[in-house]
Amino acid sequence: MKKLLLIIILFAGLKVNAQGWEDAGKYITRDSITRKTYTLTHDTISRKTYTLIFINKDATFAQKGDTVKQRMIDAFFSAYAAEAETFNKNTLNKVTFIIDPDYKGVAATANGVVHFNPAWMLKKPTDIDVVTHEVMHIVQDYGNSGGPGWLTEGIADYVRAVFGVDNPGAKWFLPKFKPTQSYTDSYRVTARFFIWVERNVKPSLVVNLDARLRAHTYNDNTIKDLTGKTFDQLWADYAAANTPKG
Repeated sequence: MKKLLLIIILFAGLKVNAQGWEDAGKYITRDSITRKTYTLTHDTISRKTYTLIFINKDATFAQKGDTVKQRMIDAFFSAYAAEAETFNKNTLNKVTFIIDPDYKGVAATANGVVHFNPAWMLKKPTDIDVVTHEVMHIVQDYGNSGGPGWLTEGIADYVRAVFGVDNPGAKWFLPKFKPTQSYTDSYRVTARFFIWVERNVKPSLVVNLDARLRAHTYNDNTIKDLTGKTFDQLWADYAAANTPKG
């Protein structure tokens, strides 16, 4: 009788395992399984207002990445605090970094979580201001319909240029003007354009653009409201100022 009862219990257990995450989720979460199976280190670091959760899921990074890990942590607390103070004091207080061997780009950010490619961070350990760029996306918090993508990425690279902790060490720079460029090229091209506009036309332009994007009040007339000119007109002025005479 006891043997029969044991067989029934084991069979019932197999049936529960086969029912999938819908029922299993009542007792255990995907996060707990993922963390137990794949997470190698899970650190929580707090400094003043902000907390960084640093999760590493890559064995090679665990062996060789201590130095770049510390630099990433230091860059976060330096850059994120400065970005929040300048652009959005209501940004998240807690951010998560995941060293993710399944992510094949350089880095990507969503919902307060930044995924980093460990192979890139180990190959390019001086490219620490990837952190500065990515956490600006958290500060931006534009949500849906927050304006054109080139503007979002241009602002993030503007912030990397202004608040970066070691762009020279990464040999990262803003490219010189070329006639083939456009302000919609995004990233560094747009960032350099914004810096020129702030120096020559409208100080604090990026702060104002960022605020309107986050408030969802940005539209095609915003740039003219702020500067008196359209993007096309400003770009023409920028191109003229950066084209050699003669």
